[in-house]
Amino acid sequence: MIAVAVAVASAVVLLLIALVLRARHRHVVVTVVGDSMLPTYHPGDRLLVRRVAPDSVRTRQVIVLSGLSRDGWIVKRVAAVPGDPIPRDVPALRTAVGDRVPQGQLVVLGDNPARSHDSRHAGYFGVDRLLGVVVRTISAPGARYLSRARPKMGDHSRTDTTVTPGAR
Repeated sequence: MIAVAVAVASAVVLLLIALVLRARHRHVVVTVVGDSMLPTYHPGDRLLVRRVAPDSVRTRQVIVLSGLSRDGWIVKRVAAVPGDPIPRDVPALRTAVGDRVPQGQLVVLGDNPARSHDSRHAGYFGVDRLLGVVVRTISAPGARYLSRARPKMGDHSRTDTTVTPGAR
């Protein structure tokens, strides 16, 4: 009887370890650095990011992707996905060839245009740079509750900020 109880307890522990490892692989916590995401996200905010396939990204979602050159990770709001009409009001895309966003490319914009380096300046961002989609803002250390990320959905889908990896 004791052997059965030990076997069941071992199986439960192994299952819990597997679930934790899977969650750690699927989710990442990043910390916002800089003010290019204001007013949606502030320096020090911690974001829970779910790793996703590029084809599951939708317009208006807030995503984390690798930055240009040494920028590390950046947070942006998706303005257009492959197959969407090219937003001609984005300066770097005014003369883009075609009328649709090409496969493998995203148009991403920051909430704080004056402090954001995004598709307005760099044009398309490749989906190969995608880390994941922001799921939640995690309360500051010591706070008790998680809060839903409520990105502003202004005239465009916009967001951008540099982040540093947090607890994984």
